[in-house]
Amino acid sequence: QVNSKQGGSPCKEKHVVLLSPVGKIKISGCETGLHEIKLPKMSVLPSRAESSVPCEVCEGAEEMTEPLQQCTAWLRAYFCEPATTGTLPVPAFHHPLLQRDSFTRQVLWTLLNDVKFGEAVSYKQLADLAGNSRAARAVGGAMRSNPIPIIIPCHRVIRSSGGTGNYGGGQLLKEWLLCHEKLQKEKLAR
Repeated sequence: QVNSKQGGSPCKEKHVVLLSPVGKIKISGCETGLHEIKLPKMSVLPSRAESSVPCEVCEGAEEMTEPLQQCTAWLRAYFCEPATTGTLPVPAFHHPLLQRDSFTRQVLWTLLNDVKFGEAVSYKQLADLAGNSRAARAVGGAMRSNPIPIIIPCHRVIRSSGGTGNYGGGQLLKEWLLCHEKLQKEKLAR
């Protein structure tokens, strides 16, 4: 349960499940904004055929709030027509971590606003961008606590050595997302 700002009353959380090329993505939120995106754990990468799975809501479509509708539209675009994500509204967020002022929030907002589709940034570079060049480890902590993965693109944060680093959705999913963005960006450049 997430408390809303007005008087601390709990909000009415709704849930949807989006069938995507990487599996079922569980999304929760209320009228005010998104609470969380839960990614599937992947043990094998999807095949080419699975990668072209149409993105569609397979559970919860009847009670979608505006932020949930915006989220599913944004994720559908991300997987199917990435060039259009920039024209779509980013849904409002209503997770306590993104409500209070903290370095973690600063890092997540910086990542959302400054690291674009198809780009990658090291933990140290993101710490610099967020205003504390010596906080690379704290950036790692912020990535681990990101409640809105993919939209807040923590998969784009990699090690200075070029290694992918850890990811809440697992190593395979991080590699898939980075590869998806690289291929889509190359396609757009042609």
